Amino acid sequence: MDPVLARLSPRQRELVNRWLPDAVVEKDHSWGLVETTVVEVSRAGARFIVKAGGGNDHHIGRELHAHRHWLEPWTGRGRAPLLVHGSAEAKILVTRLLPGELVLGSAYADDPGVHRQAGELLALLHAQEAVTADDFERCENEKSLASLDGPHRIPAATVARLREEIAGWPAPPATLVPTHGDWQPRNWLVHEGVVSVIDFGRAALRPAFTDLARLAVQDFRRDPRLEAAFLDGYGADPREAGAWHRNRVREAIGTAAWAYRVGDERFEAQGHRMIADCLSAAGS
Repeated sequence: MDPVLARLSPRQRELVNRWLPDAVVEKDHSWGLVETTVVEVSRAGARFIVKAGGGNDHHIGRELHAHRHWLEPWTGRGRAPLLVHGSAEAKILVTRLLPGELVLGSAYADDPGVHRQAGELLALLHAQEAVTADDFERCENEKSLASLDGPHRIPAATVARLREEIAGWPAPPATLVPTHGDWQPRNWLVHEGVVSVIDFGRAALRPAFTDLARLAVQDFRRDPRLEAAFLDGYGADPREAGAWHRNRVREAIGTAAWAYRVGDERFEAQGHRMIADCLSAAGS
């Protein structure tokens, strides 16, 4: 058995053998930081991506939901991979391989035209539905407080300041739309000048502006031209000052805590920088 497929559970291997008999492993795309296995395989001249979650995985179910309910505006244009097989119970899915070069780490990462296309694609996703949630902000605040209660390396004095700020926030109703949840160049591909999208494990109903969170602290911070191009493609700026600040703080806490738990020191340092930026902006 291929050592990559050996990382799958017996049930997952059974499904892969049924769905793609005699498939050959071509490349392991797994990160290694989390328990998700992502492997490129070939069978009968076609290429596929097999994505399988570990026992504690909560992403495969969300990814399957996105494929089945929200991705048609992209898949209908060839801008996202097509789902071939999936099992939420077994935490595994198979999609057609989407051709392209990953934007992250390439010259495309600094191309305003790529960011403009990314804005256009995101607008298609967000436009599909909108619901009002009275308790979204309260629940998100509780998640941030729980992260502060858990393991991290945020200084105690900073934790106290964050708790004080969160305690003073309003919790107004929020408008939620389908969001990607990790919208940034590491999940964009370019093929023959056209941008497409992968990885929907964090897809969920959230405020539209939450999909700008990763870009704002990385790409937009690096080059304002990318922000201008992205918003030109998207059509408007969805960020309202108060809600955007609250989201930035939550993202900063979540980044620092999550990165510490998985041992990603570079990303953890980014989280600490994000926290410092947020507190500075709030005048704390």
